[in-house]
Amino acid sequence: MKKILIANRGEIASRIIHTCKRLGIETIAVHSEADEHMPFVTEADAAFLIGPPPVQQSYLKGEEILEIALREGADGIHPGYGLLSENAEFASRVSEAGLKFIGPDALTITEMGDKVGSRSTMKAASVPVVPGTDDGVESLEDAIRVAKTIGYPIMLKASAGGGGVGMVRCESEQALSQQFDSVKSRAKMYFGNDLVFIEKYITNARHIEVQIFGDDAGNIVHLFERNCSVQRRNQKVIEESPSPNLSAETKNRLYQAAIDAAKAVNYKNAGTVEFIVDENDEIYFLEMNTRLQVEHPVTEEVTGYDLVEWQIEVARGNELPVKNQDDIQLNGHALEFRVYAEDPKTFMPSPGTITKLKLQSDIDGIRIDNGYAENGKVTPFYDPLISKVIVHGNTRDEAIEKSKRFFEQVEIEGLKTNISLFTEVLNEESFKDGTYTTAILTDWSKK
Repeated sequence: MKKILIANRGEIASRIIHTCKRLGIETIAVHSEADEHMPFVTEADAAFLIGPPPVQQSYLKGEEILEIALREGADGIHPGYGLLSENAEFASRVSEAGLKFIGPDALTITEMGDKVGSRSTMKAASVPVVPGTDDGVESLEDAIRVAKTIGYPIMLKASAGGGGVGMVRCESEQALSQQFDSVKSRAKMYFGNDLVFIEKYITNARHIEVQIFGDDAGNIVHLFERNCSVQRRNQKVIEESPSPNLSAETKNRLYQAAIDAAKAVNYKNAGTVEFIVDENDEIYFLEMNTRLQVEHPVTEEVTGYDLVEWQIEVARGNELPVKNQDDIQLNGHALEFRVYAEDPKTFMPSPGTITKLKLQSDIDGIRIDNGYAENGKVTPFYDPLISKVIVHGNTRDEAIEKSKRFFEQVEIEGLKTNISLFTEVLNEESFKDGTYTTAILTDWSKK
């Protein structure tokens, strides 16, 4: 594979370009009118305009992106995360055109993209799932009946949803009645499928995920876990690896369940198996993300492996760079902070021009995966992620102390950011002692 088109934007496009350059692979970027001056456009060896800012008119135009890849002689397409990364039809079209889709095959994407179907697959593989419906619920009456048997609170979810979109917590029958039609409508609008299902809401839970990798030869390994419990609006803000306050026995159950889940669908390339871990350390499968995750850098920092390079090697048809599970070692501790252009209290997006961007530091162990440059414009068309700050230390305490020192030095001006939120969280007792749950930001915002 000598030339790759990157069907994405922002920091993940730059991240993929970085690895491709190191491997001597040429890169092609595609961009919207709004992203014309973004760093990833100039970092790629070639770049092509694909349309106006809305993603439906640019980054989701799979056929036009494929045409550019074919015309420019690309060997493969890397979809990054979001956008077309879990679009089975696009993955299939890329393969039919004779190019490598750098991700799992279309069948696996289809199977795991259907949350109702994936729950059945996992149950058949003896992977524990959150108590809930085996099938979708068609009507509000059905939903109320099922919720009564499960017990409130419940999560009402879109079967085709993902990334925190298409799910809502319902505390009562009244809340379920108010949300049912709305969730179905959003599911239809965002995913083209209005099937919804119900799961028990697990209180005092932690969101733990396991990085997996597979290849065409049937090798499957895990690369340890990430704790992603610091979330707002069901979307992650801070992640870390390894997870604090989790016993070795629980971790081993998570690893085995993730491997079993991957084997159940003959998984290839990078993927993540997400779990909820309750206060009694019982684990429940949430979903499988059939792509590279936003938070993959923390895994890279504690294992020393470049996961984008692994993806490319597997897409080339090679076996995993490391096939023996015991050879994959964990070194130190890593935290990732997603720097968003948003209000740190309300979490509402704050688009605008970045008039000052000082993220560099002389503190060792700091990695910046940047999406913007100074004077760059954060538009309202996309996720307002400015950059990711990844901090590695020999221990968790060291990583936290480095993080505090780093955020004292950061300067971003011209728009609101969530930098101050990180300082608050780093000083929260439950975060410092590692006992925090997915409620940490909700509890903090009530103070």
